[in-house]
Amino acid sequence: MIKRYLTLLGRIENETEEINKVVERVGKAWERFQNDNDNIFLDSVALNLHDYYSGLERIFEMIANEVDGSLPEGSAWHKELLKQMTIKIKKVRPAVITKDTENRLDDYRGFRHIVRNVYSYKFSPEKISILVGQLTELNSQVVKELKGFNDFLEEAANS
Repeated sequence: MIKRYLTLLGRIENETEEINKVVERVGKAWERFQNDNDNIFLDSVALNLHDYYSGLERIFEMIANEVDGSLPEGSAWHKELLKQMTIKIKKVRPAVITKDTENRLDDYRGFRHIVRNVYSYKFSPEKISILVGQLTELNSQVVKELKGFNDFLEEAANS
């Protein structure tokens, strides 16, 4: 278990670095969209918002598989996985994220679904603007919570 937890910790740290790069790209593309009013930049923002949540979901899947030993199934598994990360599992792990973070991330989960299922010319700049406006602060909170979880993994691996 020690090796498995340390491997997971490294994978979470690596994925977090990638997610931080995505957040930077969202900001740059959004600025270009606002300056140029070119929908190609809006498409870039949407794709990077998609990637943001997808990266987080990869982390959550790793935790569910490696620590919980249980990945949700069924048509609502994406939503259930997000919810699972808020649950403290006795004698297994603390909650990975708070309920507040879950609620805020759910908007990004839903938007990712839109990106996967709607033609890009139909994206709503107003909806995207809300997500972009919240992203930096939300990501700081998510990174802080993931760091707390990584501290748990390191402590568990060393005990």
